[in-house]
Amino acid sequence: MEKIQLTKNFSISRLIHGHWRLLDWNLSDKALLQFTQQLTELGITTFDHADIYGNYACEKKFGDALRLNKKLRENIQLITKCGIQLISDKYPQRKIKYYDYSYDHIVSSVNTSLKNFNTDYIDLFLLHRPSPFFDPEEVAKAFTDLKNSGKVLYFGVSNFTPAQFKMLNSFLKGELITNQIEISPFCLEHFENGNIDFLQYQQVKPVAWSPTAGGRLFNPKSEKEQRINNQLQEVAHELEVDSIDKIIYSWLFKHPAQIVPIIGSGKIERIKNAIEAFSIDMTLEQWYKIYTASTGEEVP
Repeated sequence: MEKIQLTKNFSISRLIHGHWRLLDWNLSDKALLQFTQQLTELGITTFDHADIYGNYACEKKFGDALRLNKKLRENIQLITKCGIQLISDKYPQRKIKYYDYSYDHIVSSVNTSLKNFNTDYIDLFLLHRPSPFFDPEEVAKAFTDLKNSGKVLYFGVSNFTPAQFKMLNSFLKGELITNQIEISPFCLEHFENGNIDFLQYQQVKPVAWSPTAGGRLFNPKSEKEQRINNQLQEVAHELEVDSIDKIIYSWLFKHPAQIVPIIGSGKIERIKNAIEAFSIDMTLEQWYKIYTASTGEEVP
């Protein structure tokens, strides 16, 4: 599988496997290890996490599987995030959900993730959501110390606007290497708010979460979902493709921003479908058919 260079010295797989719903797959540690090894054999070597996934349990679940084959860590890239403070039985003192990007919390989150994963470094560490209470100097200090200690190799953000990305990056001397944002035929927000254009200008490759809109495009309920589903079906027929998930991933892969989708499925068939999308030769007109089905109107 093709690799995507995020920096001169760091690349990730063209598809990322996401572990938000890892606990829902009900895999034993051994089965999860076997599944992970199968993914690496298919070329998917990058795995996406966050401290909060699975009520703060998914990182450790994955780390327990990695303990069964410690050499596997050398062949994969780990992404994780911090910042969201969930209301949880594990943190009974919290009364509301909020964000924390203090120096102490960022460093503590990394240390906890390292322990969960049973590793001594995180490949790519992201801030999970932008915050209305945000001190870029404090974040920059935490990132600098984590990088100098070798605990984190690279940094990025998630769900940041162009202005928020640019602001933090100015304190980091341009060290942010990605923005993980929602992109799908259903969600065109970052085409419309200038984020895709901005990331291309910065030569930063975006990572796309929820590329199939959380499954809504497979079982449409709203008028918009039905419009998109109809067009996906039509393009699939034109290209003689047997499932619309392949068309969705092909639509993402075709864009010159080099969007890197996260596939969050525990089913190997779904993952193989995404991989098969690399071989689909979608035309520009077909790409726009799907885009305009989402907007509900032709381009100006």
